[in-house]
Amino acid sequence: MSTVLTLDDQLPLLLPVTALLPLTAVLLVSQNNPYQTLVLRGILGSVATLLYALLGAPDVAITEALVGTLLSTTLYAVALRSSMALRLEDRRSHRDPSAESQLIQWLGPLHLRLRLVEACGDPPDCQGWLEDGGRLVLRHKGLFERLRHTPGHEPWLEAGGALRLDPGALA
Repeated sequence: MSTVLTLDDQLPLLLPVTALLPLTAVLLVSQNNPYQTLVLRGILGSVATLLYALLGAPDVAITEALVGTLLSTTLYAVALRSSMALRLEDRRSHRDPSAESQLIQWLGPLHLRLRLVEACGDPPDCQGWLEDGGRLVLRHKGLFERLRHTPGHEPWLEAGGALRLDPGALA
């Protein structure tokens, strides 16, 4: 003989779990770091899955776990990995590891990874290029403005580098 659970019986368990949903959602939308939003999205889906299971909807809980949590978090991770890279054509005559290290530190607050490539086929393949003497030329005005206002800009200039905008830059 099975006992039917009522909302009154489950209320002490449901209230804390239900309170986690808006709390996690607020944390999710207030993050600046895209990698933290990825983790919080997984937590939000897991809390929703737990809540659906506690409310007696195992089919909805399984769907939320598979689609809402697993699939959406995986797709977001793939999109994040592919879009958070600054691709620069390396036009320098010789490599300078210290300049690359400084550039990586400069990009850190923007959560961008540096990807230096030998040659870019189409201009949309790269966001700019790196020349000898630490001259960084960018093709996108928005990216240029964001880098210019990042704390790493001053040390880059002090080390002899320069930040330029391509005359044919996109808005």
